[in-house]
Amino acid sequence: MSDDIAVVWGDGEARTPLSAFDAALADAGIHNYNLVTYSSVVPPERSVTTVGQVEAPYEVGTPVGVVRAERESTRPNETVAAGLGWIRAREGGVLMESDAGSAAAVRADLREKLADARRLRDWDWAGDPELAVHEHTVDRTGAVVVAAVYGPLAEAREAADGRR
Repeated sequence: MSDDIAVVWGDGEARTPLSAFDAALADAGIHNYNLVTYSSVVPPERSVTTVGQVEAPYEVGTPVGVVRAERESTRPNETVAAGLGWIRAREGGVLMESDAGSAAAVRADLREKLADARRLRDWDWAGDPELAVHEHTVDRTGAVVVAAVYGPLAEAREAADGRR
């Protein structure tokens, strides 16, 4: 992965909600890391790129910063959806997360949240909001996840560099 913040997504089925969530993380390629939840600010020097599924090249157990949205269900045939939306400015950017029972509901919620974030900050906004939304129809116990992967925490990067 590059210095971009990579937006990935996945879905999964298993016997329990937590196992389904783990399967969704595996589908997204981020299941072998200790995910550390970030608030939703994008540093000005970082860009956000939609990549889908990717196996991040970090060592097992690496603490990795993410902004994520997820939803699980144990109701067969129920739709679960999750998504992230972001908008950029010269000063940085903002990511928002949402989950609901449909992709359409997630998109509407994200647009509202991003509009609020834009009004809150007196920044030089550039372009339109971008959205990454993923939807899954549950077979037995299912989950969906969308995550913005910032990369390893600074101390993990330093430790890896020291081993090389």
